[in-house]
Amino acid sequence: MSKVRVAVVGASGYSGEELLRLLFRHKSCDVKIITSRQYADKPIGEVFPRFMEQKIKFSAPDAGKIAAECDVAFLALPHGLASEFALPLLNSGVKVIDISADFRIKSPEKYKQYYKEDHPAPELLSTAVYGLPECYRHAIKTADLIACPGCYPTSIIMPSAPLLASGLVSHEEIIASSMSGVSGAGRKVDLAYIFPECNESVRSYAIKGHRHLPEIEQELAFAAGRDEIKMNFVPHLVPVNRGINSTIFFKTASGCTQEKVAEVYQKAYDNEFFARVLPHGKLPDTKNVTMTNFCEMGFVLDDHTGRLIVASAIDNLTKGASGQAVQCMNIRFGIDEKEGLL
Repeated sequence: MSKVRVAVVGASGYSGEELLRLLFRHKSCDVKIITSRQYADKPIGEVFPRFMEQKIKFSAPDAGKIAAECDVAFLALPHGLASEFALPLLNSGVKVIDISADFRIKSPEKYKQYYKEDHPAPELLSTAVYGLPECYRHAIKTADLIACPGCYPTSIIMPSAPLLASGLVSHEEIIASSMSGVSGAGRKVDLAYIFPECNESVRSYAIKGHRHLPEIEQELAFAAGRDEIKMNFVPHLVPVNRGINSTIFFKTASGCTQEKVAEVYQKAYDNEFFARVLPHGKLPDTKNVTMTNFCEMGFVLDDHTGRLIVASAIDNLTKGASGQAVQCMNIRFGIDEKEGLL
């Protein structure tokens, strides 16, 4: 089989750098084009010295050139910009894997509510496949446009969706509290994220109306078989470079037991290589998943409050972004799902 020809559009951010780290070691990929308006014509080693041995240069984004030379394009762009490239690339037959938020939310009204602008390509929303392999692998296999989940949503949906689908927990009064490393804010100069502002400090933010909330609610509603779910989502910034730890609180339904919860997770994830479910009472730790594509999950059934408390840990740049994107590419092109990710 010939190698898959790859473009990374927006390759100079943290997600772009992580994509390159994974793709350069991928045996079935040939990275043909990497784009950055800021660093156009610069050798990659000048921007990311870790890739000094690679001879490729950044170029200005050009959809026509990508369409002529590539089979798949990863879009690692700010929201609102991905659509600009997705439409012409799809029309040229290039598969598109988007790491931005442009195609995750199915409702253009919800998109406008949370992103404060009209969706730039609403006609594509119905065709995009949500790129969470553990839930949508079958659809990913034939998708032309894959919308990779956000990092917070991945950390919440994976431990939550099987429980809601099983009926062991209530869809009401769900609370998710998450902690993220600073790289989740992107590779930018912003006072709130510089070292003196973040070091030795933990803070919550956007506790009302976070942009990942509609994506989480959408997918949990799908899992529960409901039109809508409303929940609380409280993100926190913690002084580490990468990693997310999420804790989700559920009211239990009648008949929910430790054994039944374990059975639900076993059925959902026993055959999923990148999902690790810990024994009852064992809780995940970000240090065990950093720089990997694994999602580690644990749970505790609290008899005192009648709540099921589940937790997860992922690397926000890998399973929460670029690693999951590579996993989707592997599935779409019939490559070993683990290739490039171990």
